[in-house]
Amino acid sequence: MDMKLEVIVLPVSDIDRAKAFYEKVGFRLDVDYQASADVRVVHFTPPGSACSIMFGKGVTPIAPGSFQGLYLIVSDIEAARAELTGRGIDVSEIFHDADGLFHGHEGGDVTHHAPGQQRRAGLHPERASYGSYLTFRDPDGNGWVLQEVSQRLPGR
Repeated sequence: MDMKLEVIVLPVSDIDRAKAFYEKVGFRLDVDYQASADVRVVHFTPPGSACSIMFGKGVTPIAPGSFQGLYLIVSDIEAARAELTGRGIDVSEIFHDADGLFHGHEGGDVTHHAPGQQRRAGLHPERASYGSYLTFRDPDGNGWVLQEVSQRLPGR
């Protein structure tokens, strides 16, 4: 049986501010529907993605900004960074894990691995697939990680 991740519900505090942010990032607006005074659903899809995000009023009890490590996969992280900064999005510098893939970093930026590990500035030294990252946050603090993938692992 196939199971496909289709939608992630993000907790946000200000729907219109979040909507403006994700439009600025370049996500496609799919739905902005006011069902009642207590329910509003806004739905966006990242370019090229089969999975979307949804936020709004009456859609989740989770605290705004509590989602961290939401991954967006890109084929060229330098081009992605240039596009996002060109759109006015505050993104981190590109970095890689000092101890290899999936070992983490320290600091106040969006976490995507185990604490207590180190990260290094710049692209992965061999430009290994799955090896280079950058991060950004939405206005509520929900944290996104862009990861460069040029060659998928077998079976992906």
